[in-house]
Amino acid sequence: MEKLDRYFGISKLGSTIRTELLAGVTTFLTMAYIIFVQPAVLSGRQFAIETGMDFGAVTTATCVSAAIASFIMGFYGKYPIAQAPGMGENFFFIFSVLPAAAAAGFNQPWRVALGAVFLSGLLFLILTLLGLRELIFNSISNSMKHAIAAGIGLFIAFIGLQNAGLIVKDPGTAVKLNPHFNSPDLLIFVFGLVTITVLQAYRIRGAILWGILLTTTMAAALKIAADSTQSGWLASETFKSSKLVTQFTLANSVVSLPPSLSPTFLKLDIAGALTPQMIPFVIVFLFMFVFDAIGTLVGICQQAGLLVNNKLPRAKQAMISDSVGTIIGAALGTSTVTSFIESAAGVEEGGRTGLTAVVAGALFILALFFNPIIAMIGSYPPITAPALVFVGALMMKAGTHIDWSDITEAIPAFIILIGIPLTYSIADGLALGFAIYPVIKIFAGKTRQVNPVAYALSATLLIYFIVVRTKLG
Repeated sequence: MEKLDRYFGISKLGSTIRTELLAGVTTFLTMAYIIFVQPAVLSGRQFAIETGMDFGAVTTATCVSAAIASFIMGFYGKYPIAQAPGMGENFFFIFSVLPAAAAAGFNQPWRVALGAVFLSGLLFLILTLLGLRELIFNSISNSMKHAIAAGIGLFIAFIGLQNAGLIVKDPGTAVKLNPHFNSPDLLIFVFGLVTITVLQAYRIRGAILWGILLTTTMAAALKIAADSTQSGWLASETFKSSKLVTQFTLANSVVSLPPSLSPTFLKLDIAGALTPQMIPFVIVFLFMFVFDAIGTLVGICQQAGLLVNNKLPRAKQAMISDSVGTIIGAALGTSTVTSFIESAAGVEEGGRTGLTAVVAGALFILALFFNPIIAMIGSYPPITAPALVFVGALMMKAGTHIDWSDITEAIPAFIILIGIPLTYSIADGLALGFAIYPVIKIFAGKTRQVNPVAYALSATLLIYFIVVRTKLG
């Protein structure tokens, strides 16, 4: 215990081993929803599509990459910050990179997308080792950074509402409200969203995870009732045509050996990701990565009182854990691995050292042995839809930091914020915003406010938007 204390500097930071262990469990509970959401997203089950990625393999890749990255952060970076595949990047992977790779003629687009993730992680590692990460981060105005987060939040929430069946397609208006409010899918979704929100309001740790588990219990109960009784509402056409009946599959067991990684292990296509059509996506992955990693690290370390003179000690070590985690994750078969803002919950519990991250990582490995439950939850989108809406709502908080008083900042930021969900593409939303940002600044006589790197980024995305998107149709 003394060696453990001395290695992590637990006593020196005013913590205890017991506190660090509790903080690690708390952090894991707040971010464990990614175990259910990530394979459902990457496999396409969340959207009733086939991406070619195996659900079980993605589950294992998610847990293993989260564990490895958290171990690196804990033992090497020594920060109480756990890591896992990030929300936002996974949707960019599915809705932007995969369609582009398919349109470019690749037979297995997901392999090219993994290659793009790998390259973004490798570039981030190089930039970290060269000390250039701050240059990239500082090249984008604060309003644009916050608009990206808020726009992705809107996108995630919109998809969650569609998965729940609350928002449905309409040939006249594109989308509309589902008129069948007696659908069990909507009932389960509303129950889940209210449960998560109320638990969070009472500051219950792991509100999202507990909400998912309680919602799963309710769905299972309705499924069993429908299988044994065919009368009343359970026998109605609305009930029979619901996702609960057509998609939800009850687990045959609770514990099992982890799913095989072989369907996705080392299947990444790096050469494909290096083609002219795909390089813009590597760059976008990189910038999203930079924003997530630096923003989360600074925010949580500030909360924990770990900043020294407003600077982040061991910043390089912390960034290396993000980049190495992403490189390993892509090799295993999952999207960008990054620091989770949910680690703030563990910090609130008193976590101050890397032991917190190590504990969270160990629990990700343990979770692998409960794959039947994970697969059951992943088979039915309305269970995880509340988590998407809730996370999307939390991400919208970033919108309050946009400088709405400066119209040259507000308009490009707004275009990003609204463009991402309405184009159903993070890449297109970013391209629109970054394309117009320097143009507005130039004609408004505020060229000094635009970083040279931002001009280069804008030009790159303009090329993507005009050339690549034109070819994609």
